[in-house]
Amino acid sequence: MKKRKTKARAKARPARHAGAKKGSAKAAGLGRELLRHTVATLAYRAGKAVRQAPASYANFQAAPGVRTPAQILAHMGDLFDWALSIARGDEKWNNSTPLEWDAEVKRFFTTLQAFDEYLASGQSVHATVERLFQGPVADALQHTGQLTILRRTAGAPIRGENYSRAEIVAGRVGSEQAAPRREFD
Repeated sequence: MKKRKTKARAKARPARHAGAKKGSAKAAGLGRELLRHTVATLAYRAGKAVRQAPASYANFQAAPGVRTPAQILAHMGDLFDWALSIARGDEKWNNSTPLEWDAEVKRFFTTLQAFDEYLASGQSVHATVERLFQGPVADALQHTGQLTILRRTAGAPIRGENYSRAEIVAGRVGSEQAAPRREFD
């Protein structure tokens, strides 16, 4: 007797673009495009979290044992150095000592740019886009939220925003981002 697909089972499967079979070049290309858009989203959100931060923010300590914003941002740069090494097939991890704040911000966006450029190049990626997303990219998204919360805790909050309306474009991964469209308090 054949088993019928249940709604729950059907929903559990990842959605694919029409005509893109699992493991196909088209599916891989779509996954790479989505990963690049995710990296651009990260650049937009992280840029907002670090832009115009007061000088005291970099070394703000919310509580004993909690990473400072400078330590978090250094870790985020390390995540994208790691992501690039995974993509190239030569996985390496490095724990960086935080730089001066402006240099650390620049380093973060430089590592993000290098990773995005590799994805855009069409060169072979030696890991699945799912692995790259669930490891370094998702971790960096979480840390972006931490930076935002620390901004508020440090007395320098950023304005909320309807991010679904933001102008986010794959490939735009530097510190220069489009102006917010719909902010709120």
